[in-house]
Amino acid sequence: MSDLSLFGEAGPPAPPPGDAAAAPATDPSAPLAERMRPRTLDEIVGQQHLAGPEGTLRRLMAAGHLPNLILHGPPGSGKTTLARVIATDSGASFVPFNAVSEGVPRLREVVKEAEARRRAGRRTLLFIDEIHRLNKGQQDFLLPWIESGLMTLVGATTEHPGFEINPAVLSRSTVLVLETLTEDDLRTLLRRALADAQRGLGGAGVSMDEEAEDVLVRNTGGDARQALTGAEIAARLVGPGGRITVREAREALQQPTARYDTSLMYEMLSAFHKSLRASSGSGALYWAMRMIQSGEDAKTVFRRLTAAAYEDVGLADPQAGIVCVNAMLAFERLGLPEGLLPLYNAILYVANAPKSNRAYLAGGAASQAAKEHASAPVPLALRNPTTSLMKEWGFGEGYKYAHDYEGGYVPLQTLPDVIQDARFYEPTDRGYELKIAARMRERGDPG
Repeated sequence: MSDLSLFGEAGPPAPPPGDAAAAPATDPSAPLAERMRPRTLDEIVGQQHLAGPEGTLRRLMAAGHLPNLILHGPPGSGKTTLARVIATDSGASFVPFNAVSEGVPRLREVVKEAEARRRAGRRTLLFIDEIHRLNKGQQDFLLPWIESGLMTLVGATTEHPGFEINPAVLSRSTVLVLETLTEDDLRTLLRRALADAQRGLGGAGVSMDEEAEDVLVRNTGGDARQALTGAEIAARLVGPGGRITVREAREALQQPTARYDTSLMYEMLSAFHKSLRASSGSGALYWAMRMIQSGEDAKTVFRRLTAAAYEDVGLADPQAGIVCVNAMLAFERLGLPEGLLPLYNAILYVANAPKSNRAYLAGGAASQAAKEHASAPVPLALRNPTTSLMKEWGFGEGYKYAHDYEGGYVPLQTLPDVIQDARFYEPTDRGYELKIAARMRERGDPG
């Protein structure tokens, strides 16, 4: 890296006594994942869009200035590692803050310490893991200090920043998104740990079968910490000089755990809904079961399924919504696992039903018209003349009772004068909407 620090200071000063070290632990008793934590951008595996030669973070660091950052990504993707690398590279004091157990009193201490460092010509990097756990008051307390540049904030979160973080903090920060590590990334980390004699397992002469590596890579959900922890436990099971087989790898992991959090829930719900819209029953079933097997309440899946039935199937098959509601009721009465049967049926029904979003679009268009013409008067013909005075005013004049006419239909202005010719609904030529369109043509009424 350049001699120019991230904060515009030449030559990063040594961290003062008592400051938290930014470098990973080298204590052999520390967990393997901590010992193998990358210390430079070049050591980071994955996240090439951030740490690679043309990565956003590398370019920001090379420019000599770093904004406040929110690092958003799944567990084990390298958020804490990136924060430590930034502090090490800049020579800033790395100050961790526990968003769960520490509060404003500790933040006041952090501010005083940062002011003392600034007087001594040093900078402070405040790292807040799980920053989404800070309450509004704690987040508001940070604002003047991160805005003034007294501290550089690096917050890490697995939750969607737009949902969980104060907009004022977000507006003063740059959000960097970390991706789930790939299987190849995890293989690289495992092999590096096995080969490293100083920080990893190489000193113990432990080796690993390729099949065992597959178990660790495919059952840890892209989480580097889980994969390395599994390797460390397996290494203890085989002892120095031993060889890790599938048996030890599986024993080390016990019950594989897939990543699942609020952010991923929304991603899977989106994939589920889009699969239904694309008439992919297989895709919809897969994402539904991924969510349920991850512990998601089946009611969440049913709600999205029912919404899709009314949004994307609509009047092309009016039975779709009814099928979903009945399936939800059946699920509540049957419970698991039998209750999954009506869910399967409803998913496949909605996925394979003819599609139309015209009712959805009609509702949106009507809603917009209602906002734009919120004061338009009700046509006189549609007003009930409940008193003699109302009759004198013309209430009900010109109203025609549909049942008095052949076919139960008679033309009638039902919209305010200002939008009397507006038509919000245009049926498709699919499914039941074919019949609706035919009836509308017979009436000479397009909607």
